[in-house]
Amino acid sequence: MESLYSHRVETLISGLHHHHLTNTNRNRVSRSVKILNSRNHENPRKCQCFDLYDQLVPYTKAWSWQKSIVKEKKALIDRNQDCPDTVILLQHSPVYTMGTGSTEDYLNFDIKNAPFDVYRTERGGEVTYHGPGQLVMYPIINLRNHEMDLHWYLRMLEEIVIRVLSSSFSIKASRLDGLTGVWVGNQKVAAIGIRVSKWITYHGLALNVTTDLTPFNWIVPCGIRERQVGTIKGLLKDGEPGKMDDLRLIDIAHEALLKEFSEVFQLQIEKQTVPGLNILKADPFKLFDG
Repeated sequence: MESLYSHRVETLISGLHHHHLTNTNRNRVSRSVKILNSRNHENPRKCQCFDLYDQLVPYTKAWSWQKSIVKEKKALIDRNQDCPDTVILLQHSPVYTMGTGSTEDYLNFDIKNAPFDVYRTERGGEVTYHGPGQLVMYPIINLRNHEMDLHWYLRMLEEIVIRVLSSSFSIKASRLDGLTGVWVGNQKVAAIGIRVSKWITYHGLALNVTTDLTPFNWIVPCGIRERQVGTIKGLLKDGEPGKMDDLRLIDIAHEALLKEFSEVFQLQIEKQTVPGLNILKADPFKLFDG
């Protein structure tokens, strides 16, 4: 399985480039790295982790990559073979995405003259924005090995973010009845939109860490007019003065996301090498033209 996924990474992530704020050598794995949670079973299930958290990956590249992994997992299940869970972490170049039933009424621009590319996807939910400074986590897991309950899964994704904010930033976050996502007061800091096919999940969550919130002004985020969007950086600034730079905030949030994902789903995270990263050229920043 590792070779299949690695081939997909090499094929689908060509064109990827480093975020201009990041050090391309930091935290990059050259072999499998295991992260064990503190409440391990004796033989915890393994989860392959493709960690591109300091990369700007064009949305359509990541979208195609997810669907290819889902297809491979479903084929394994059809053959009654076991398959490991997978999680992808990354950042996206600026893009708007819409859910299956999203309405254009929540776009504050002419879709034919959009400020960024707009994609209608098969996930649930309304329009949202992805861009630099936002950590995106795509769990591609087999719910047969966890709980075959979509509401449970959504609550677990929320739980991951709530734990991250509490343990790493001393920010008290919560859920709001009837709304999916994670909130701090009136501000939504994490959006969640998923798709499940034969109990295999894809799409996932987006956590605003140091995100420029300006592009959210051009949409009605998640179709919710009466509430705002927030970032970890903004919440820390509102709370107590801190000297933590953007790079450090991203690093801390990334580490915490992996740890809490491992804890919540009781998985042994094994980081996978992404072939060819050291030879990929960092192209000048530009919108990806699907």
